[in-house]
Amino acid sequence: MIPVAELNHVIDQLAASIREAAAQRTPLRIVGGGTKDFYGGALRGETLATSAYRGIVEYDPTELVITARAGTPLAEIEGALREKRQMLAFEPPHFGFIPSPLNPRRVEQVPSVQPMDATPERASAPESRRAHVRLHGHIPINDMGPLLHASAHPLPKQPEAVASLTPNPSPGARGEHRAADTDRLDREGNVVSAMPADRMATLGGCVAAGLSGPRRACAGAVRDFVLGVRMLDGNGRDLHFGGRVMKNVAGYDVSRLMAGSLGTLGLILEASLKVLPLPAAEATLHLKCAEAEALALMNEWAGKPLPITATAFRNDDLGVRLSGAGAAVEAAAKRIGGTRVDTMLAGSFWNGIREQTDAYFSDARPLWRLSVKSTTPPLDLPGSQLIEWGGALRWLKTDAEARTIRETVARAGGHATLFRGGDKSAGVFQPLSAPLAKIHQRLKQSFDPAGIFNPGRMYPDF
Repeated sequence: MIPVAELNHVIDQLAASIREAAAQRTPLRIVGGGTKDFYGGALRGETLATSAYRGIVEYDPTELVITARAGTPLAEIEGALREKRQMLAFEPPHFGFIPSPLNPRRVEQVPSVQPMDATPERASAPESRRAHVRLHGHIPINDMGPLLHASAHPLPKQPEAVASLTPNPSPGARGEHRAADTDRLDREGNVVSAMPADRMATLGGCVAAGLSGPRRACAGAVRDFVLGVRMLDGNGRDLHFGGRVMKNVAGYDVSRLMAGSLGTLGLILEASLKVLPLPAAEATLHLKCAEAEALALMNEWAGKPLPITATAFRNDDLGVRLSGAGAAVEAAAKRIGGTRVDTMLAGSFWNGIREQTDAYFSDARPLWRLSVKSTTPPLDLPGSQLIEWGGALRWLKTDAEARTIRETVARAGGHATLFRGGDKSAGVFQPLSAPLAKIHQRLKQSFDPAGIFNPGRMYPDF
């Protein structure tokens, strides 16, 4: 545990740096673990690191609330919650090194795997090795069919097969941690990562980025779980908004402003989040269908009392995750149909979707994030798509021009974000209407009058 005096000193140093930067109009770049540096506009300014201000402040499982400092690794928070069978229901992506919940030294995030018979080497590998790779790799969505019966292969009794998890990064790798040549094996055969601790996702970055995973459509977004924040504004003032319980709503909406702000309004010091119990049971189903049929099915299911907590579609393969009470999951599985996926394979598959280590994301083309109504028909855009959130989130890999993409999505009533790669000169986020731009500018002026926090990260003007 870090001494309180040392933590207070960190805050004093951060506040002093902010005041000095404001006086000199020096841009500041707020950094936690750096795992989401790719997201948003070009990085500018002197680094203001939050990694030293870390640790869980308070966690009350009975109240379903956790409060932690901004520099606290997200994996540490999720580990503490897991011990009490609770979770961050919005399923935030890490996009960085994730220690295994069973062994903190073990690399859990590894490159996507192809079907086991894709290469002669894999086809001739010992059965135990092949089973181990299946269970610890990320399953490309279009490979779900061939892997549905992988549960017939037993887990290896010895851990030596872990050595097979050290291939070179797949094409288009984006800097997130992979098991690589720089890693080594310990005596137990576990991969010991060379990745430094500051390349792990942090709570501050999680809130500031405002990104949610596969469960978002049923559970809600990051902002829906933010109860309160403590932050430093552009004048270095230590501000508190919201609280640590749901009934304390003072400043509640101001706290939510921090979610997705990309650090443009201030430096988050602490955040209080609502947590939820882990589901008693889960099952993943695999169905074969065309895109239009998949969209129709997902919207039909959304109108029924089914415990669907994630969906993902690509190349005529639809994955559906059910979570809840055992009886409810079983009843829903019978109602939906399809083929059940092995539990461990399913967990790895959804993790690959959340962390974008699935084979789909290794494509070197720019990645666009399209937010539309779930009922929107298939979009007529060049490239390949992966659909989540019941049809409301559509990932697009394409070389098409930004204008073409945004105009098409706007006609559907949605907006498009250049998520990874590509030319950012035309802007990363959908241009704002004049009224919305004015609201954003007024908020920026109120919290950061000197305009020093992450300039240009969200929009060129602020």
